[in-house]
Order: sequence, then C-alpha cells, then structure tokens
Amino acid sequence: MKQILKVHNVNDYARYIGAPEFHPLVSVIHYDELEHCRHSLNNYDVYGIFIADETLEELTYGLTTYDLHRHALMCVAPGQIGGKADIGEEIQTKGWALLFDPELLHGTYLERKMPGYTYFSYNTNEALLMSDEQYLAIVKLLEALRKELKNDDQHTHSIITALLQLVLEHIARFYAKQLSTEATRSSGDLLTRFENLLKRYYNEGTYRQYGLPTVKYCAQGLFLSPNYFGDLVKEITGDTAGNTIRRFVMNRAQELLISGHTVSQTAEELGFDYPQHFTRMFKKHVGISPSDYLKQRK
Repeated sequence: MKQILKVHNVNDYARYIGAPEFHPLVSVIHYDELEHCRHSLNNYDVYGIFIADETLEELTYGLTTYDLHRHALMCVAPGQIGGKADIGEEIQTKGWALLFDPELLHGTYLERKMPGYTYFSYNTNEALLMSDEQYLAIVKLLEALRKELKNDDQHTHSIITALLQLVLEHIARFYAKQLSTEATRSSGDLLTRFENLLKRYYNEGTYRQYGLPTVKYCAQGLFLSPNYFGDLVKEITGDTAGNTIRRFVMNRAQELLISGHTVSQTAEELGFDYPQHFTRMFKKHVGISPSDYLKQRK
C-alpha cells in the first residue's frame, strides 16, 4: 500500500478506486456507482473538486484534520496534498469527484480566469456547505459533463470547458453566499481578533524576526487559509486584508512619529528593511512624506 498516491493525471485516481475512464484530461466520478473504494492520501498535479454526500471523518489537508459532512464540497489545486492514508480497508462512500488537468485549459479564457477562483486554495475545514438545491445544481452539471466526455468531435473541447466553467462559477456563487453569511455572523469578532493579532505582533516584537506583517501570517494566526481570510475580510470591509494591514501599520507609524521617533527609528520599529520603503508607503497612504508630516505637526 502506497502512503501517498501521486495523481499525475486525472485517471491515476480513477484507476486507483476502480472508476471508469472517459477522457485523458477530465474525470467525473460518481462514488455511489463504485463497488470497491479505498481511502487515499493524494499528491495532486491536477485540479480536484470533491463532494461528500455523507460524513467522512479525519481527512487531512496540509496539517489540518477535519470532518466533511453531507453536501460538503472541497477543492484542491496542483501541488496540494489531501485525503486519508490507505490502511487497506474497503469503504463505501457517496458523492462525486471532478478532476481536470491544467493542460485542458491552455490557451482558453478559463485559464485566465482560474486565479480568480480563490477557493482552490482554501483549507478543507473551510469547505463549501451546500443546501440541497445547490447540491442538485452542481450534480446536474457534473452529469452533463460526464455525458459530454464520451463524445469526440470538433465541439467536444469547447463544450467541456464551457461546462467546467459553469461548475466553477456556481461554486463561486455558492461560496459568496457562504462568505456573506459568515461575515454577517462573525464580522465584529473576526475584525477584533485581526486587530488584536496585529497589536501583539508589534507589542511582542515579532516584527524583529519577520518584518512587516503579512496576510499569510495573520491568516495562520486566525486559523484560516490566506485566501479564505482575504475573501472574508473583503466581504466584511469591502477592502483587502493587505490594505487593512497597511492602514494599521501607517496609523502606528503616525503615532510613533508624533511621539518623537525619527523617520529611521519609525521604519525600524515597524519592520521595514529600509527607511526609503517606509517613506514610499507612508506617502502613498497618508499623502505626504514622513518628514513633511512631522513639519505639519510642529
């Protein structure tokens, strides 16, 4: 038994679980139809979308262990590892999987759109929890896509990519609703914890080791993936997490300058590598240079 299954192409996974192979670059799997299935911890070179139609316990993503529940959807991107190690037991599971190779998208409009589907970099404990209606909408598209995979004519590639884009757009729409609901429920708590984390970053001297705080650092400190954290902050505030961090840093910069710190001292105590970098950011956000700001305060 392999500890990690290398999913170099979409049918590596299909063959592993005994699913039919329809296309070299796309695989649509309906787990309900499989007679035998086993867990696998997968290292992906392809994109994957997995829908659990029951509870699947103790799956992993990176260092995170999580549970998936009925109608939960999760996504993986090339370079990621996810799943559960095979210990030799056969399992019965329900749901769907869609895997597609980046090669399918080369030269297409969808290839240019892929960076906007940030949910491919969400942690699996940030899975999309779908309603019955949302679930059925995705399943209908997967059924249509699987049917199209059996064709092979001049229109097949365009239809496959069009259906794939519909799947991705529906997921984006459903995630937007989930983020909106979560933002409404936890906006105050998240922003408070975000601000407190930034305060600790400077009060405890963490900037001396890491420099300026980053979105990735803050997301990890709040137990979220950078993309999910960024999308949630954008939903709550209308602005990016990066800009929120920079505003905090610039507000702190003004406090330090007013308290008597020089420009160089302020830059150092904020975690800038060079005073010139601090000056450029300060002027961009405040509208004037730090030295001119000090002159105005006198």
